[in-house]
This record gives sequence, C-alpha cells and structure tokens, in this order.
Amino acid sequence: MTVLTAKPDVRPANPNFSSGPCSKRPGWSLESLADAPLGRSHRAKPGKAKLAEAINLTRKVLQVPVNYRIGIVPASDTGAVEMALWSLLGARGVDMLAWESFGAGWVTDVVKQLKLDNARTLTAPYGELPDLAQVDFSNDVVFTWNGTTSGVRVPNGEWIPADREGLTICDATSAAFAQELDFDKLDVVTFSWQKVLGGEAAHGVLILSPRAVERLENYTPAWPLPKIFRLTKDGKLIEGIFRGETINTPSMLCVEDYIDALKWADRLGGLSGLRDRADANLKVLADWVEVSGWADFLAVDPATRSNTSVCLKVTDPDILALDADKQAAFAKALASTLDAEGVAYDIGAYRDAPSGLRIWAGATVEVSDLQALTGWLDWAFSTEKAKLPQAA
Repeated sequence: MTVLTAKPDVRPANPNFSSGPCSKRPGWSLESLADAPLGRSHRAKPGKAKLAEAINLTRKVLQVPVNYRIGIVPASDTGAVEMALWSLLGARGVDMLAWESFGAGWVTDVVKQLKLDNARTLTAPYGELPDLAQVDFSNDVVFTWNGTTSGVRVPNGEWIPADREGLTICDATSAAFAQELDFDKLDVVTFSWQKVLGGEAAHGVLILSPRAVERLENYTPAWPLPKIFRLTKDGKLIEGIFRGETINTPSMLCVEDYIDALKWADRLGGLSGLRDRADANLKVLADWVEVSGWADFLAVDPATRSNTSVCLKVTDPDILALDADKQAAFAKALASTLDAEGVAYDIGAYRDAPSGLRIWAGATVEVSDLQALTGWLDWAFSTEKAKLPQAA
C-alpha cells in the first residue's frame, strides 16, 4: 500500500525553476529597467555606451582575460555557436563531443550542413561523458561545458592541453556565471544571457581568444557566409562588434536587463559569489536525493553533476517496472501536478532527454525555495504513485 506524503505547509516563494529562461534575480522588478534608452538608436552614443557597459561587466564578472574579445551577437547562444562553427571550422580536422541534445545539434550542423569529411564524433549516453582522453587536440574541438539537457558537465579544463594545435570551441551557455571556465584552455566561448543570469532571450555572447582571432584573419572557409555570421572584413576582424557595434539591432530593454543582472552578480562578489550560490543550491538537491528513496541524478559520476541544470530520474522499483511510455507519463504527471499547485514551473525533462525532472539551481534561485520544493517533490511522487493500479 502506498503511503501518502502530507502536503507541505511551506511553498517556494518563487516557483520559477525553468532551465531557460531561468528565474530572474532576487528582488528584480520592471523598475530595474528604467534606465534603458528606449526609442533610441543602438548606434547613438547612449546605446553604444550601454552595449559597451554590458561587455565590460561581462569581462569583470566572468574574469575574461584582457586580450580576449567579447561581442554581443544575434540569435542567442545558437547564433554565437553557429558563427563560430561556420567561420572557423574547415582549416583542420575537428573532434565533435556530444553527450546530450545540444551537443548533438552541433554535430548535425558540422556533419550534415557543413558536410566536413574530416569530422570525428565522440559521444556518450545521457548521464555520462565521452572518454575525454580520446580527444585529438591536433584537431579543432567542439564541446559543451555543461550539458543543459543531461545535467552533466566537464569537471574542469585539465583534460585540455595548453599546447594544443587546434582551437577549442566551447558552448558554455548554462555554465557561464556558475562554473569556473578555464579561459586559457578555451579559444571560443559562447553563451546566452537568458540562461544562468535570467536575462531576456534572443542575444548571444561570443568570446574569442587571440588564437581564434588569428584563425579568422588567416583562414577563409570554402563556403559562403551570410552577413549575420561575418566577423571579418578584408581579412581583418571587425573590431566594432567587440566594442558594442552589433551586427543587427539589439533590444536595448534586454541589454538593460543583462546589465542589471551583471551588477547584481558583481555585488555578490562576482563569479565566486555566483558559484557559491549555485553550489549551495546543488547541495540542497543532493542531500534530498540521498534520502528521497525514489529519485537520483541522471549524471552517473558526482564529479560531473551540473550545479545549474539538475536532471533527475525516477528510480523507484515500481515505476521502473512500467514500460518506457508509462514511465515517461509518470514523470510528466509529477511536473504537471507541481505546476498546477503553483510550486514549480517548467521542470519536466527536456523533450529529447530521458524521462524525469530538470530543476534549475543557478544563482538566481534562492536556497530556501529549493528547500521548500523538496517536500513538494515527495508529495507529488506519493500522490501520483497512489494513482497507479499496482500501488494499491
């Protein structure tokens, strides 16, 4: 007989646990955006100043080396990654690493769209990493630092040699502002600010090392590049992109929101403060998993667990005895029940990932809200399990 867990008395003050766009910073309100230069050209002095401020604050908070360029580019992280792939690849072989859906998407772009015949793919199932010792750094290497849809991240940058021949192109969209990126080991870093800092969507950030700039200025791809991807003109880097002169028209409201989030991050102590908050949030969920009896991390190795996109699987034997479709339906029911109660929004697993839950635990989430959520997770599980015929 299934024992029902009592409905908790305490609710999360903020039920926004979506993995992107993720929750806004604590204390955020629309009044935070009052200084946005709305109705003005982004090419006017106020617009350029705001874009430059966003770039400078990004450098400060993320501790980006002074000789790396930072640019705001269109189309979110996807646009930033695509710009890098289409502009830089083809000069040498490339190793593509994939262990979840976004990494797999970059493999598709390189193999099926760019049709590079010198591409090598290293994959792993959800919950695991590929064998990083097998990466050939005489090639370019493309990988995600943090697998947003699997909750699996690389533990550090020690597997990347300092004397690599190829470029490392890193999709860091759910790792930036929560994990320590080793910029000395990274030649291209991309992210979208609607992820960890809870900014509004549609803008990407592209960070280039001197080695990446050298490639851009000395290599011309065999394929045509649309205007939105072009980073050079007459064989030279378009430096304006990295001073706030964006390729297309940005939303100054979104830029203001990003600046607000960066200033909040700076007040916390920058990257270390953000990382500490995310780590504390992960610990809440890890401690709960230890005693839950029905849930576990999708990440097999604790050293690779994400502290932002925490992906969980249901491990209760009665649920595992169901066929795959019914297991998936049960996980969806958990998420729907919590949504209906107004205690957790948008925490179902990503559509391409194994069934389960995905809970955002980045720095904009309060530890008290995650502590409150854990009781509701147990309540939803016992409630939904009691509805199953075998639970009687």
